[in-house]
Formats: sequence, structure tokens, C-alpha cells
Amino acid sequence: MAKAVGIGGVFLKARDPKALSTWYAEHLGIVPQHGMLIFEGPEAAGTTVFTHFPADTKHFGEGDQPAMVNFRVDDLDALLAQLEAAGVKIDPKRDDAGFGKFAWIWDGEGNRVELWEEAKE
Repeated sequence: MAKAVGIGGVFLKARDPKALSTWYAEHLGIVPQHGMLIFEGPEAAGTTVFTHFPADTKHFGEGDQPAMVNFRVDDLDALLAQLEAAGVKIDPKRDDAGFGKFAWIWDGEGNRVELWEEAKE
């Protein structure tokens, strides 16, 4: 049977798409290619989750944000230190689940973004 094997992309509306892409490149190191932010190569390998939350979830923050992106990161603590130094808004909440550590930030347009460092085996 044919089946989906991962997320091919996440698409969000933005007031200023170019500026928001620049924000993600600057703060999360996602290099723009062909006018898009693309993950390629061995660093992109790993688990990708696609799931649904109840309509009244607070996991996406307090606003009416309809979607949230989760980025796999290589060193959560180091990235959070970089983001803090750059003045990025960071949620003080942290979660350390058996399968990894989580933190949350807000991007340049106020979208809540989840960061996840997969647990080392």
C-alpha cells in the first residue's frame, strides 16, 4: 500500500513573507533556497511528527494561532542561549520527555514555535 512517509513542508501565512523567512534563517539557521526555507542533507534525518490537537488547546499559546511548527534542533540549550542573546521572545516553560527536550519561542510575527531536541540513544 502506498503511504505518506514524512512531512514534505509546512506552510504558514505571513504579513511579510520575505522578512519572516529572513528571521528564520537568522535565528534558526534554516538556509533559504529557491525562495523557500528547506532542510536537506543528513542533518535533516530523524523523526517527524504530524498530529492533531483539540480546537481549544493552549499548546499553541493563548491566541487563536491555528497551527504550530515544531523544529528538530541539534542543541536546544545552546540555541536558546543564542536566541536569548538576539532578543527573541522565549517561553520560560520547558518539557523534558523521555524522547527529548522541548522549549517554545515566538517568531518575528508572533507565531508560537516549538523546538525539540531528540533524546540521544
